[in-house]
Amino acid sequence: MSDEASKTTGAGAQRDALATSDSYTFFQDRYGMDEKSLSTGLNAALERKVDYADLFFEYNTQDSVSLEEGIVKSGSRHLDQGAGVRVVTGEKQGYAHSDEISVESLSLSASTAGAICEGKGADRGVSVSPVGRERDLYPVAQAPTDVAVEEKVALLSDIDAYARRLDPRVKQVMASVISQHRRILVVNSQGGLACDTQPLVRLNVQVIVEDATGQRREVGYEGMGGRTGLESIMEPSNWKGLADEAVRVATLNLEATACPAGTMDVVLGPGWPGILLHEAIGHGLEGDFNRKKTSAFSELLGQRVAAEGVTVVDDGTIAGRRGSINVDDEGTPSQRNVLIENGILRGYLQDRLNAKLMGVAPTGNGRRESYACLPMPRMTNTFMLAGQEDPQDILRSVKRGIYAVSFGGGQVDITSGKFVFSASEAYLIEDGQLGRPLKGATLIGNGPDVLKRVSRIGNDLKLDKGVGTCGKDGQSVPVGVGMPSIRIDQVTVGGTES
Repeated sequence: MSDEASKTTGAGAQRDALATSDSYTFFQDRYGMDEKSLSTGLNAALERKVDYADLFFEYNTQDSVSLEEGIVKSGSRHLDQGAGVRVVTGEKQGYAHSDEISVESLSLSASTAGAICEGKGADRGVSVSPVGRERDLYPVAQAPTDVAVEEKVALLSDIDAYARRLDPRVKQVMASVISQHRRILVVNSQGGLACDTQPLVRLNVQVIVEDATGQRREVGYEGMGGRTGLESIMEPSNWKGLADEAVRVATLNLEATACPAGTMDVVLGPGWPGILLHEAIGHGLEGDFNRKKTSAFSELLGQRVAAEGVTVVDDGTIAGRRGSINVDDEGTPSQRNVLIENGILRGYLQDRLNAKLMGVAPTGNGRRESYACLPMPRMTNTFMLAGQEDPQDILRSVKRGIYAVSFGGGQVDITSGKFVFSASEAYLIEDGQLGRPLKGATLIGNGPDVLKRVSRIGNDLKLDKGVGTCGKDGQSVPVGVGMPSIRIDQVTVGGTES
């Protein structure tokens, strides 16, 4: 927001100003949350006998602009700010929050949260002090929400005109740009203090094309984003590539025919198909599901859960990626976590609560949608590592099957691991060659079973373009996915071919 902008000028000065305002001093200067105030809030949370307490502060600005039918039809800008107090006793959590950030509201929230966890007496004094941040995975010279709305409107207008010039069959263009600048501060009863400033941008381009008869219409979509400044998506070479791809997919779908059904070999393309890995595998490796033994991967540490060569990691430390974080929403630094190594289950994703109850260390995966939510184990950037094989050789190895390039919607049952995913771009494979494009291809299976059916792994690992959003228990957080090309043997494919 404009009142956050530095009064100094020049890119270097702006960068220095943002680096300073990213720190603990932002909440101190704006709300008076100095060491004394934070200690007072924590001690109020510890008036009852509890195992642990923390305070979470958030100041989040976001704006969006959307274009449709050649005009900007909607725009919004809003601010979310508030603080939450959590107390923990055993498995129990008490949480209270307020959109007012003050010593008085903290004390009231602390009293409410403590009452939820019961307990008596046992005052404990805690003091906190600011600490320096060890790294910055997403430095920006200007907060994306500070870019003038006129520039965003101009970008969308350029996208609309460009996409329509690509193909006369383009009848409709929908585009949107979303910018976010989120500041957080976390302090806990162990004296820890951490803060972060998280930029986030996303550009979406969707087109509708119509065939010559006017009887058939198809949709194509492409997006990109990440924890960067807005300049990354305003670069013409980037947004033109999105429009090119959206039009290509839409016109391809005009030629697509019904998908055959049955059990067949499936090849997944690199990049976004990692969403299947995220949903069907990743959620089952989150600590809360495994502590409660409701995951298909519960009590399988050290055992083979995937084919040889399959290594799955969750890495929140990749610079500029949508799912990356300097620290999680409990103040724990993010890290690279190897979940499955060469087919063997090595670990789960943990927040502080579940890590303590399972007797392990937190992994930097305690995330929450906002100050109004409790943290829980969540993924960051989850992907399968590359193998050694040429992707073309993988395709040539399939006699008859499906090549799935991109996915739309899907569902998964964490307890059983069963999933259903719909491919938004897919092709028939016949005698090792790509055939006709397909509509209505659906992959049906079981996550742990599918991992064991991976027979070939390509050398072309790609991460998605920065559009992933993960939902869990009503909370949404930005994530990344990825994978190399892989072959999965004998998968159930649902189709619409009669």
